[in-house]
Amino acid sequence: QVQLVESGGGLVQAGGSLRLSCAAPRRTFNNYHMGWFRQAPGKEREFVAATTWSGGSTYYADSVKGRFTIYRDNAKNTVYLQMNSLKPEDTAVYYCSADRAVVPRTRPGAIDYWGQGTQVTVSS
Repeated sequence: QVQLVESGGGLVQAGGSLRLSCAAPRRTFNNYHMGWFRQAPGKEREFVAATTWSGGSTYYADSVKGRFTIYRDNAKNTVYLQMNSLKPEDTAVYYCSADRAVVPRTRPGAIDYWGQGTQVTVSS
């Protein structure tokens, strides 16, 4: 099992910012698409953002476009999710993902590896 180590979750007021980090094994980071999903209480896990292993493309859910940015630091084998203008509806457990496919996939069942999850809570 590939271990993805997440950090950066916490409590923030609406309109604030957080940056999530996910560190992966070097071979996983270099050969898998890295991304983020989230799951709110009583909801299905949903796609948030992803970046290709080549770093050439990024993908975002419509709900976070213009507010969230995903990017990679190849030297640290780490992917980040910068979250700005946070809203209460962003409250969820956020999971780092690793996906070895031709293109990143948005269906949770297709993801190869998951992080343990980090809680993001946005108060109104």
